[in-house]
Amino acid sequence: METTNQQTKGFWYSEWAFPLFVAFLSAGIFAGTHLYYVYRVGAFNDIAVVAMLEAGLKGGSFGAAAAFGASFLFARVLEGPLVGILDIGGSLQTGVGIGIPAMLLGAGITAPLTSFPLALLTGAGLGLLIGGVIILIRKFTINSANSTFGADVMMGAGNAAGRYLGPLIVISAIMASIPVGIGATIGAAVFYYYKKPIAGGAILGAMLLGAIFPIATQ
Repeated sequence: METTNQQTKGFWYSEWAFPLFVAFLSAGIFAGTHLYYVYRVGAFNDIAVVAMLEAGLKGGSFGAAAAFGASFLFARVLEGPLVGILDIGGSLQTGVGIGIPAMLLGAGITAPLTSFPLALLTGAGLGLLIGGVIILIRKFTINSANSTFGADVMMGAGNAAGRYLGPLIVISAIMASIPVGIGATIGAAVFYYYKKPIAGGAILGAMLLGAIFPIATQ
């Protein structure tokens, strides 16, 4: 037992390690967007997503890129603590790499995108914030006594793999509380009936019943 406890301690199981990894990833991704803003190469995104930012750079309207990226970031930050998987593509590459730069440019703030050192610092700060929020949400929702919060969140699932996350969301919701689990199950069943991705239904159902029957924190 003592050996098991020792194995779950240290850097790789610490809570603060996860925000640190997210900060490094976000710093690189935001720096890539800086390279695209200055040299038109280097963005870590699909061509179609970068095209929305490019349209804003040419036309001056960043609304589409900002809304698309911010919505992905918001959804993935909510999904990450519940599922235990942080989608790098949606949260960091699209959200930090396109959505937040588009919002900054739309507000007339260009310094984080014209300066490489400032781009690294901005990305790292955003990554620390995102990682910290995910750990806090997970700590106060999926509050298992044996949880190693930072090591419980994996990173790397993409849009193609996202379709298989539905069952994981339902299982995680059941582990959180019975009402939240029922909500996730009903939501997933409804979406399955209408041939929609069950991950979305599970998240909506869990959030709905979670708002009605909040999880008691210890």
